[in-house]
Amino acid sequence: MFYFSDHSGYVRPLPVPRSLNSDISYFGVGGKQAVFFVGQSARMISKPADSQDVHELVLSKEDFEKKEKNKEAIYSGYIRNRKPSDSVHITNDDERFLHHLISEEKEKDSFTAVVITGVQPEHILYLKNYFLLWTRQLAHIYHYYIHGPKGNEKRTSKEVGPFNNIDIEISMFEKGKTPKIVNLREIQDDMQTLYINTAADSFEFKAHVEGDGVVEGIIRYHPFLYDRETYPDDPCFPKLKDEDDDDDCFILEKAARGKRPIFECFWNGRLIPYTSVEDFDWCTPPKKRGLAPIECYNRISGALFTNDKFQVSTNKLTFMDLELKLKDKNTLFTRILNGQEQRMKIDREFALWLKDCHEKYDKQIKFTLFKGIITRPDLPSKKQGPWATYSAIEWDGKIYKAGQLVKTIKTLPLFYGSIVKFFLYGDHDGEVYATGGEVQIAMEPQALYDEVRTVPIAKLDRTVAEKAVKKYVEDEMARLPDRLSVTWPEGDELLPNEIRPAGTPIGALRIEILNKKGEAMQKLPGTSHGGSKKLLVELKVILHSSSGNKEIISHISQHGGKWPYWFKKMENIQKLGNYTLKLQVVLNESNADTYAGRALPSKAIKFSVKEGKPEKFSFGLLDPPFRVGVPFNIPLEFQDEFGHTSQLSTDIQPDFEASGLSVHYEEITKGPNCVIRGVTAKGPVNSCQGKNFNLKVILPGLKEDSQILKIRLLPGPPCRLKVKPDSEILVIENGTAFPFQVEVLDESDNVTAQPKLIVHCKFSGAPNLPIYVVDCSSTGTSILSGPPIQVQNIKKDQTLKAKIEIPSCKDVAPVEKTIKLLPSSHVARLQIFSVEGQKAIQIKHQDEVNWIAGDIMHNLIFQMYDEGEREIHITSALAEKIKVNWTPEINKEHLLQGLLPDVQVPTSVKDMRYCQVSFQDDHVSLESAFTVRPLPDEPKHLKCELKGGKTVQMGQELQGEIVVIVTDQYGNQIQAFSPSSLSALGIAGIGLDSSHLKTTFQENTQSISVRGIKFIPGPPGNKDLCFTWREFSDFIRVQLISGPPAKLLLIDWPELKELTPSNQQHKTDERGRANLGVFSVYAPRGEHIMQVKAIYNKNTIEGPIIKLMILPDPEKPIRLNVKYDQDASFLAGGSFTDFMITVISEDDSIIKNINPARISMKMWKLSNSGNRPPANAETFSCNKIKDNDKEDGCFYFRDKAIPNKVGTYCIQFGFMMDKANILNSEQIIVDVLPNQPVKLVPEIQPATPAVSNVRSVASRTLVKDLYLHITDAYNNRTGIDLVGTVMATIKGSNEEDDTPLFIGKVRTLEFPFVKGSAEITSLVLAESSPGKDSTEYFIIFEPRLPALSSTLESYILPFMFYNDVKKQQQMAALTKEKDQLSKSIIMYRSLFDASKQLLDEMKCQVEEAKLKEAQLRNELKTHNIDIPITQQMPHIEALLKRKISEQEELKKKPRRSCTLPNYTKGSGDVLGKIAHLAQIEDDRAAMVISWHLASDMDCVVTLTTDAARRIYDETQGRQQVLPLDSIYKKTLPDWKRPLPHYRNGKLYFKPIGDPVFARDLLTFPDNVEHCETVFGMLLGDTIILDNLDAANHYRKEVVKITHCPTLLTRDGDRIRSNGKFGGLQNKAPPMDKLRGMVFGAPIPKQCLILGEQIDLLQQYRTAVCRLGTVNEDLNGQLKYLHTPDMKKKKQELDEQEKNLKLIEQKLGMTPTRKCNDSLRHPTTDCPIPPKRMRREATRQRISALISIEYAKSLVHY
Repeated sequence: MFYFSDHSGYVRPLPVPRSLNSDISYFGVGGKQAVFFVGQSARMISKPADSQDVHELVLSKEDFEKKEKNKEAIYSGYIRNRKPSDSVHITNDDERFLHHLISEEKEKDSFTAVVITGVQPEHILYLKNYFLLWTRQLAHIYHYYIHGPKGNEKRTSKEVGPFNNIDIEISMFEKGKTPKIVNLREIQDDMQTLYINTAADSFEFKAHVEGDGVVEGIIRYHPFLYDRETYPDDPCFPKLKDEDDDDDCFILEKAARGKRPIFECFWNGRLIPYTSVEDFDWCTPPKKRGLAPIECYNRISGALFTNDKFQVSTNKLTFMDLELKLKDKNTLFTRILNGQEQRMKIDREFALWLKDCHEKYDKQIKFTLFKGIITRPDLPSKKQGPWATYSAIEWDGKIYKAGQLVKTIKTLPLFYGSIVKFFLYGDHDGEVYATGGEVQIAMEPQALYDEVRTVPIAKLDRTVAEKAVKKYVEDEMARLPDRLSVTWPEGDELLPNEIRPAGTPIGALRIEILNKKGEAMQKLPGTSHGGSKKLLVELKVILHSSSGNKEIISHISQHGGKWPYWFKKMENIQKLGNYTLKLQVVLNESNADTYAGRALPSKAIKFSVKEGKPEKFSFGLLDPPFRVGVPFNIPLEFQDEFGHTSQLSTDIQPDFEASGLSVHYEEITKGPNCVIRGVTAKGPVNSCQGKNFNLKVILPGLKEDSQILKIRLLPGPPCRLKVKPDSEILVIENGTAFPFQVEVLDESDNVTAQPKLIVHCKFSGAPNLPIYVVDCSSTGTSILSGPPIQVQNIKKDQTLKAKIEIPSCKDVAPVEKTIKLLPSSHVARLQIFSVEGQKAIQIKHQDEVNWIAGDIMHNLIFQMYDEGEREIHITSALAEKIKVNWTPEINKEHLLQGLLPDVQVPTSVKDMRYCQVSFQDDHVSLESAFTVRPLPDEPKHLKCELKGGKTVQMGQELQGEIVVIVTDQYGNQIQAFSPSSLSALGIAGIGLDSSHLKTTFQENTQSISVRGIKFIPGPPGNKDLCFTWREFSDFIRVQLISGPPAKLLLIDWPELKELTPSNQQHKTDERGRANLGVFSVYAPRGEHIMQVKAIYNKNTIEGPIIKLMILPDPEKPIRLNVKYDQDASFLAGGSFTDFMITVISEDDSIIKNINPARISMKMWKLSNSGNRPPANAETFSCNKIKDNDKEDGCFYFRDKAIPNKVGTYCIQFGFMMDKANILNSEQIIVDVLPNQPVKLVPEIQPATPAVSNVRSVASRTLVKDLYLHITDAYNNRTGIDLVGTVMATIKGSNEEDDTPLFIGKVRTLEFPFVKGSAEITSLVLAESSPGKDSTEYFIIFEPRLPALSSTLESYILPFMFYNDVKKQQQMAALTKEKDQLSKSIIMYRSLFDASKQLLDEMKCQVEEAKLKEAQLRNELKTHNIDIPITQQMPHIEALLKRKISEQEELKKKPRRSCTLPNYTKGSGDVLGKIAHLAQIEDDRAAMVISWHLASDMDCVVTLTTDAARRIYDETQGRQQVLPLDSIYKKTLPDWKRPLPHYRNGKLYFKPIGDPVFARDLLTFPDNVEHCETVFGMLLGDTIILDNLDAANHYRKEVVKITHCPTLLTRDGDRIRSNGKFGGLQNKAPPMDKLRGMVFGAPIPKQCLILGEQIDLLQQYRTAVCRLGTVNEDLNGQLKYLHTPDMKKKKQELDEQEKNLKLIEQKLGMTPTRKCNDSLRHPTTDCPIPPKRMRREATRQRISALISIEYAKSLVHY
């Protein structure tokens, strides 16, 4: 049969108190779930009273699984009907216990037995080990069925009533143990019993909810009694530590109820354990202070009793909606008074009741005499304050004040003392009633304890009398210690003020501590002190010194119990001075010598210690140095055995021992200052630094009788001199020094030294002999030498005497030596001779020699002699030492022969040459000098000199004079004139007026003076005058200048740029010209006039009128012209229309030849901050020119990406005129519109719903207030004008599953879609909807919009479906956590994807930078430039600097230029003058071509005839012009045609003279195509060759085969095309005659090559910097990805993915990464334009970081 619940025949019973109607059994008590929670199988045996048979049903997990496997009906079973006590069907041994149970059936009319088998092992342990716990919990659950509506109240006698007939008895049987039997009625510590029995009063009420729901409620008050809360603790959770065991720590009263809710909930009288109600609004503690204190709200407990109108879970453990219904605004609360229901304000009634309970039942303490608020640092930091302090309290009718004697209870030990103050935790002010609190007690007697204790007020003994406490204090005071008793049991007693020798011992001490009664004691009285109050005796021996007292002995003795306080003998008192032996009683551990303000007993004995007899000695401070034979003293210091200074009192004979020395002394003194006087030592010491000796001093009779004295013995005072060499007669040469080796010796023949030890050697026997001096102060020995011994005019041997002595040492005898002096063999004299023929004439020192100017002195010789007048042969060594001052180079071979170099005589008679010959060696320095005076040569020239100004005005005489002299060939004046010479002087010149000439002979200067030079009026300029005399002549040039001003002429009018400043006066220069400076023209276009005037002697001179034609500058940009399709729409994520940009000049023409890099486009989103582009505006470069684009000067911006987000954007184009100025276009405002609709998305992403199919609507609600919008691919909202519907359909992952249904049992719901949005207020599942438990389903929202041809992507919302409400609630929480984890994981992945994308981009940039660097490096190598691998940047910078410097030097070099002024370009149609359109490198070719085109060089070339006509009109026809549109181009030559000596590609003849087309020598800086047209027309096929012969040869050969064009030669000749040559018409003048009308030279090729190299180097420098930057960025990014923060984020992502997987497994959901693509949105990356990839990646990373931090906070929350 099938078994299921049948409610059809149920009749609700009448209402009873607490709903104790027993209908809980009708609905079930969750038995099936409980059975299979405990075990594996259940057997139900039941017999109704009116049945004869027993019904038996067995349910088992194994049976269910077998039916499922066999595909049988699982929830069907067999009910056995049998007779009572029939157990034949029980055959299993494990069930044999059932025979006894079945056998008891005969005695019962009706019964029901449930037998659970297969109990889980953990449950068996729980049932056995926690028997009392779970039986107490059962008594709690069924409390009111057992004890009735009022519960287990304390009754005097057992009342018999309708609720006392229920007995529930629990029996547990264990093998070998007595059965445990408990009747639940007898349990007295279940929570409801504790609540009822500890309550002082109750507040009953009733709540009526919608429908027939009734809830009875009761609130109980548990008062505070003196020192504790009576609110019961849950016995299931006992306290870890009893309050009464706490003695040293304080107790803060916490809320009685703690964090437990107020109400337990009962359903039909049975406890629903998993549901409790925290509170209601009317019983919640008020925000402001109410009628009762806040803590009273924590002293209430309560219970709610519901009828069967409230839904509970199937296992009867949880209410489904009780709290929601009770807290609904329509719920009505009434109070029950005396069993009657009364309607009143429940909140006020409750507050009044609570106030009454507080006043009636709470027994609190009154704190009075408020003192203030303090903090208590001795407590833990969280409990240090605030504490209110009081001086008195009133407690249970008694008053306790500060100073009152009290006693404690429940403390170990008990405390006796006086009250100090009372503490109450909290910020109180004035008198207050409160619970708890603490009291501070000063222990009595204070002389004994000196402690302050703080205990809870509850531990004060309220029964003790104050007299009893006083008596205790007095008894304690009598037991304190009073004095010390000291004895010396082993002798060596220390007497007061005794003087003792050092080292005398102090005997052992025996000490007793006595109180006033004479009783010995070892610790302070009282048993409560323990070891901390034991008494110790401290012994100290203190040394008193001038620096302070110092403890030298310190011991502490404790009482041994069987032996007294004892200190051992002391033998270490050795220092001299005054001492005190101090005995002091101290406390154990603290070592304090006072207690409670009283000093403990002590005793002090003073004594002194003096020195002992001498036992050893040491040396005092000696007086060094010690010298041989010089007496010195040895001071002695004596000490006793402890090192104290002592005195010698007996006679002692000292002994001395020293190796190699003999030592003697005079005497030894006694007394305080003992000294051995007159000690003398003698012996060898080897050096003047002395020698170290160990001198052993022995004093017989002492314990330590000898000491070693280390001394350094120096040599003694000088005694004699020792001189080497030893011989008496010494031989030396004149002019040499003789060295003597001298030694100063003492009496022991040691070399000695001392200050001022200076040895002198005095020579005698000749005048002016030197004195030798040497200082032997430091070494005692030295070499005695000095200047050479030089005796003048020595010709033979001479005898001298030398006396060697020490002047400072008169006791040292001098030493004398005899010296034999020989004449010197060194050079002593030098002579110079001039050889004339066979005769040699000596040139003496400082002689003056006359010689012809410019001539050479030959045959100069020299000779050298020694002191004996012997001529010295010149050797190579001697020749090296001979120098002359008139030439740096000397022929060594000539010097060896005695010849001197030739002397060049100066050419000017004013110059005299000083000639010097010198010889220098180590012995002598010789020289011989003479002066050469030049004499004038023969007459050679006539020289004229103009004295005065060179200019002469027309009609005026020359102001200065002309002096005429005669000179030789070197310009030296010769006295050749006389007064008769005037007639022979001739003067001539063009235009010279000879009538005024005057010539005069100047005798003092031997010259002729000429005056009266005047010229006939004529053209001004330079005039040459010719002077002649005999066969000599000379010229003088003077400048003929104009006379006074007469008229004003305009000589030069340069090209004007401005006309400012105006009306300024300028002075003329010496040529009568005035430079008016540079003008700037600011005027409207058209013709203007200007006139220059001059003022001379206050008269005005009118100048010519100048006409100015103001033209616009075609090269000056003034605006940007932007053309684009203004009707185009800009959709998000698309591409902009093409923008065409042109730069417009002043004449409204397009400026060409602009670098495209100077044109840029900026775009930014428009904001309220203004129209200026922000710093982060996006910048674009123009695209490359296509073939079909317009002419030069147009720039295109194509396919630029439109932003992904809709909004108003601003576009502006810019032209960079220079580094500082940018010409901007007008701003273009564009609206970016949404793109095509793509998908349906929610306005706010809802959480994943978790629903069930129960009756509660809230548990079935899928979504609430969901708004769906249409967006494009970039999440911009669109489709505002679309109208349609949105279909909501539920689907499962498996199409075969039963999918849940919406409310109304439908699978699909339809919602309207208007104005781009669909509003779904709620979406609810049907009650009892089908669906598989713990399964994931999907709601598919499909937009159906007829206006759209394409299908939009649907929005899919997954949800979890459950059959169990509790599981649904649990899973809802898990679902919420899963959503938060999913968001966080998406953000983390965005971060890592962005980081990877950025890393890939950086790697790509590095590769591109490397490729660019390698490419540029190879290009540099082709220019022979090699860049090293290391130190690249310094090398590049140095190379660039050098190349730029070379280029600048080349540019600065003068080169040919055209000085013809160019015509101002009024518009773009003017190319310029022909002379400026081309350049020629070769000078000769430039000269001849410029001359050939001389008539055309000034012609202005225009593009149009209109422009030519305009120039013609502006210049009144004076300017020749050439319009290009008037040239017949078919007759123009082909620039690629070969020279005419080639026929059909073959050489017809071999030409000479390097022929080349003249046009091929031209280079064009600009407008190449137009220039080729111009010069093709002007030059035609003109050919240029080297010279005329080559040209004639070429023409002669060419005319044989074809027409010969005009030939030009590089020498300047021309052969016309008709063959005519010769004459001035066909001969080019020199370059300077062309007056600057010549083609300029181009920049040198080397300069261009340097420019290319500089450009390459700059590009390479940029590439290297770029490579370094991108490498640095890449390394920084790699380092960032390996930072602890990123590793932590990766770890967090892994953990979150792991947690998400676990949650999805718990939820039964398909893992996110493996979900069905048809049901979930594929996550595709938004396409990013390559140029914005890095910027977008960076933005993604930043936004991902921000989002992750937000997501982490959500997950943690």
